[in-house]
Amino acid sequence: MELNNVKVIKKSTVYFDGKVTSRTIYLENGERKTLGFMMPGEYEFNTGVEELMEVIGGEMEICLPGETEFRTYKEGDSFVVPEKSAFKVKVKTYADYCCSYKNK
Repeated sequence: MELNNVKVIKKSTVYFDGKVTSRTIYLENGERKTLGFMMPGEYEFNTGVEELMEVIGGEMEICLPGETEFRTYKEGDSFVVPEKSAFKVKVKTYADYCCSYKNK
């Protein structure tokens, strides 16, 4: 994956005592994305808008809203999380990801 002509926010967003970090970027068309990294652990995230999560390294187990089972997503996989919802994540080794936010 390569992103060109982007604006990068240098300061990272840090969650869960530093086990999850991300940096925000903006594409030329104004689309917002975050590039992040997760260390081993279990996490729960809330969404404001619909999000497309792409796994760009490692893997993560995801339990999406309305589901009871976790599914494994590996490098090259993606999933969509609905707006105003929560999803659970389990990471055993590491997970490198790109999150795209739906514009309203």
